[in-house]
Amino acid sequence: MELPFLKKKKQEEPRILTPPPDARPMAAPKERGRLLARTKPEAPIVEYDPSVHGSLVDRVLPEEYDMIEQYWVDEGCSQVNIVFNRRTKQEEYILYEPTLTPFEYELIERVFEDLRDVLILTDAEIDEDKRILLFRKMEGLFEEYGIELEPIPLFKLRYFLIRNFIGWSRIEPLMKDPNIEDISCDGNEVPIFLYHRKFRNIRTNIRFDEEALISLAIKLAQRSGKHVSIGNPMIDATLPDGSRLQLTLGKEVTTRGTSFTIRKFREEPFTPIELMEHHTFNPEALVYFWFAIENNKSLIFIGGTASGKTTSLNAVSLFITPLAKVISIEDTREVTLYHDNWIASVTRESVAEAGATIDMFALLKSAMRQRPEYILVGEVRGKEAQTLFQAMNTGHTTFSTMHAGSVDAAIHRLESEPLNVPRNMLQALNIISIQALIYQGTARVRRCQEIVEVIGIDPSTGNLRVNNVFTYDPVRDLLNYTGRSQVYASITEKRGWTREQLDAEIEVRKRLLIAMHEQRIRDYKSVSRIFQSYYIDAGSVMDHLDDLRQAIV
Repeated sequence: MELPFLKKKKQEEPRILTPPPDARPMAAPKERGRLLARTKPEAPIVEYDPSVHGSLVDRVLPEEYDMIEQYWVDEGCSQVNIVFNRRTKQEEYILYEPTLTPFEYELIERVFEDLRDVLILTDAEIDEDKRILLFRKMEGLFEEYGIELEPIPLFKLRYFLIRNFIGWSRIEPLMKDPNIEDISCDGNEVPIFLYHRKFRNIRTNIRFDEEALISLAIKLAQRSGKHVSIGNPMIDATLPDGSRLQLTLGKEVTTRGTSFTIRKFREEPFTPIELMEHHTFNPEALVYFWFAIENNKSLIFIGGTASGKTTSLNAVSLFITPLAKVISIEDTREVTLYHDNWIASVTRESVAEAGATIDMFALLKSAMRQRPEYILVGEVRGKEAQTLFQAMNTGHTTFSTMHAGSVDAAIHRLESEPLNVPRNMLQALNIISIQALIYQGTARVRRCQEIVEVIGIDPSTGNLRVNNVFTYDPVRDLLNYTGRSQVYASITEKRGWTREQLDAEIEVRKRLLIAMHEQRIRDYKSVSRIFQSYYIDAGSVMDHLDDLRQAIV
């Protein structure tokens, strides 16, 4: 049986070899599945190489756009152009991918349809590379169609095959773009908006019709291990790469259609060295956190949305001593530690009518029975706050985050509904770090605004007494040490140190942080191992200060 669409395109596409007159009939779908399961082309797969084969993207910039910046997300296959639209007077994010001819588009649609019938894996194929396996299955279909493609059309079809079967469809380049923090889809036929690290909120040239958007939403939910339906149209989930997903299906809740927001997180979390390089903290503040965590002081990072609370919490958690037992409690997984003795727990919604919902309060109560030395809570927003502060008052070291703009706002929120933490219990909290997303010139940056110690309750007024340890100077973009610290005073007293001994140890740790920065040791595994090595044998680490990689155990 000849393929009608191949005959129709024969003259338009001379690069495609049409089936010979005696081509064998195409197998029925079920027979085709058995055929491809037992046949495996021996010829090696020729991979696309942009330096050899050239770009697959044909970029034509409309006249009303002025180019600002361009970069490859996937070299040769997906290119980002940041442009200025002279008509709207706004910057836009234009994504270019390979352009398919009508024939190539029709062919890839046929391949997508037929692959659903033939994608039956043998035992030997289960462990095979997914990309190579899909390439072979597609080439098997081409063999049945009786056609052969030249390299460039073949590479373009492979790109879309991988993007749609293994990737995230049209948002796959956005998921790969390291400059993007948030991806926001607001409804049917509405442009996707991004939060770009350099250009901030920006509109894209990507939009979905209703059917394609629902299909993508279901894929996002299923790969996150969640179920979404008209009966349960809203979900919060974590994507396989660790990004946070909030999704609403259809028009049940969001009247413009299916919507989703993806908050992307790096595969490897930020380290204290990177936060120092980004000027979120300076070396003195990081050494302060190091001492506080080593000496079991509890702390909370507060700030607004996207102010870097969880990022800072994750970074300073690398200062935890090597063998200490750590339990993290979160709604969605964000905390990542290079730590063996660590239990990472997440909440769970009920999976059936009779199933139990496991919330943060239940996880926190369970954690208390596991004798942890450190408890990390992703964010306190409900009744778990009382249990968290009970844990502090019973001697457990706890770290957490909370939405609040200032120390006063944080205290008022803790004491009010629904948290209802008694003021007397707030005394167990040692440190509050205030984070903010601010403007530095035209750029938006994350800075620590203040680090405050909770001293106790004033007996005459009943108010909490606090001490400012570090304050931010926005004019010089510096975080300054005030010279007063109750935490440092407590450490010197408990260890029997003099102030000179404390200052000497502070200086040693500052030198270590600066050496890591100068030697470009910033990935979280190497940074964690150096901190752990310092706890085990500080002298050996400092002996290798000129080449710290030799000190990693």
